Amino acid sequence: MYKSNSNYPLKLYCLHFNECDPKKCTSIKLRNFNLLKFIKGIKGKYKNALLLDPFANKTISKEDRSIIINHGLIVIDCSWKNLLKFQKIKVENARKVPKLIAANPINYGKWEKLSSVEAIAAALFITGFVEESYFLLNKFKWGSEFLRLNKKRLKESK
Repeated sequence: MYKSNSNYPLKLYCLHFNECDPKKCTSIKLRNFNLLKFIKGIKGKYKNALLLDPFANKTISKEDRSIIINHGLIVIDCSWKNLLKFQKIKVENARKVPKLIAANPINYGKWEKLSSVEAIAAALFITGFVEESYFLLNKFKWGSEFLRLNKKRLKESK
């Protein structure tokens, strides 16, 4: 059962498709820390949340902060090979993160091949939730490397 971590103020959600190695999955790790809730669809109370979507027309910006505060943030966790099937998801508050370099061990150094925690952390950093971004990334050995690789781009996007 998902219980919000009382020390973590934001509502983070994940559409998880079980296409990854559970031992390496950043979404599962965040869920195990009670920092993220898995959801089955974007409807009901989730329909107004901000959806991180690499195919979105709009890039996330500081103006999106109120959406995250009021409705939460959703990340899609699936294999990069299968992501194209989600191009049909149409959500009013869909946003993409800017072009960033992955620091996760699977896609290290690759542009735009972010793990779920990297995408969430980038979105939070850009919308002014810098401490929350650091908090999530610190759950991973390589989290600080993501910020090191992308600090300039993230600051320019704020």
